[in-house]
Parts: sequence; structure tokens; C-alpha cells
Amino acid sequence: MAMMRTGPVVGARAGNAPPKRWLLPHPGVTRLGVVLLLLVIWEVSARFYLDRDFISPPSQVVMSLGSLFRTPGVPAALWLTLYEIAIGFALSAAIGAGIGLFVGLNRFAHRSFMPIILLLYGLPQVTILPIFVLLFGIGAASKIAFGVSHGMFPIMIAVAAGVQKINPVLLTSARSMGASRAQVLCHVIFPHMVPSFFTGLRLGMTGVLLGVLLAELYVSTAGIGYFTSIFTQNLQPAKLIGLVSMLALIAVILNEIVRRAELHYGRWRA
Repeated sequence: MAMMRTGPVVGARAGNAPPKRWLLPHPGVTRLGVVLLLLVIWEVSARFYLDRDFISPPSQVVMSLGSLFRTPGVPAALWLTLYEIAIGFALSAAIGAGIGLFVGLNRFAHRSFMPIILLLYGLPQVTILPIFVLLFGIGAASKIAFGVSHGMFPIMIAVAAGVQKINPVLLTSARSMGASRAQVLCHVIFPHMVPSFFTGLRLGMTGVLLGVLLAELYVSTAGIGYFTSIFTQNLQPAKLIGLVSMLALIAVILNEIVRRAELHYGRWRA
């Protein structure tokens, strides 16, 4: 009997033992290793196997950053694209959250307008780019509007879905205790829709970035999209990849801002 009892105890202790890390001590080291490995593969492939007229190694891209920023119009293009993305993202968040709340909190509005929102979201936006150009011209306004058309729909859908998951008892209890609409929104609705809202913001940010870049590629004489087209036509892959890297850096910074805001407003869930 004693031997039969010791078996499960030993197994339980072995099962509770923390798993051993055989390869790397921290996930951050793993991510860094993967990035470095990809850069090494890119460097070797671009130097020895690929055509330098179409792809440049990372070392050459880094060396060309100085000449990239000395290219007339490129610094102004970076600031212009950042401005268009920031304004488009802010408008997408405001419009998407407002319409999402309206559709999510009103059952009749949800049944009436959600199919239309889904239909417009599934429409290829690039097909209606000429309409934005006719309405807003070829300046920054059309880029911002086209970015908003890409970014607001994911936020609408995410907010509407998040609001509908709120327990109706919480809303009824808050109103019965005399809470105003603003108090219900701030203290009941918004805290419970934080995950859905920030998920929509991440998707909307990507949509705004895509919309602004597409508009700059096809109908613009300034911005990152315009210069990527110029560098592509002139076979300048080092400058092209450097400019795309700047765009990726902007996306990473915006994503980090959204992530930190999500941690701040969702900390009560822990």
C-alpha cells in the first residue's frame, strides 16, 4: 500500500515542476534571434543570389538612409504622410466609435444598418478612389478621406459587437441608481467594450495606413506613396526599402501607442 501511494505523489511533484527552458532564456531573445536570422538570410541572398537592381541587402539600405533624407522632398513627404495618417486615424476612431455605439445599443438600428455597414466594408475601396479625388481633389484631403473610408468600418463593427456583449442587467442597474447617460457610457459601457474597441483600433489603424498609401500611390505628387512609385520606376531599391522601413516604423509607433492605451484603460480587468 505504501508503494502504491508514493507513485501518484512522485508523479504530482514531477508534474508541478516548472518546465525547463532548453534553448533560450526569454521570449524577447527568441524574437531578436528570429529577426537577426531573417536579416542574415536577406543579406546573403541579396549579395550573392539576387539582382541588385531589384533588391538591396540590409547593409546597403542602412548606408543609403543619409542620401534618402537628402533627397529633395522626402523629409516633407514623411511629415505629410504622418499627418495624413494621424488625422485619418483620429477621424476613423471618432466616426467608428460613434456609429458603432449607436448601432450596438439600438436593436432596431443594428438590424437596419449593420447589413449596410458589412456590405460597404466588403466593397473594394480602391474601386471608388476616383470618387474621392473628384470630391476632395488631389491634395491631402482626399488621402485623409480615403484613409478614413478604410479605417472606420473595422472600428464600427468591433464596437457594435463589444457593446452587444455587455450584460443588460448592468445597464439597467446603473440607470435605476440614477446614473446619467454620460455616466453609463463612461463607467459601464466603455470599460466593458475596451477589448473590442482596441481590437477595432488596431484593424482601423492598418486600414488607414493602407488607404493613405494607396491614394498617394495613384493620385498624388507628394507623400511616401508618391516617392515609393518614383524610386520603383528609377530602379533605386535601397531608397525604396528605406522609405518602406520608415513607413513600417510609423506603423509600429502607432501600434505601440494603441497597445499602451489598451493596457491603461483595461488594467481593471487584471
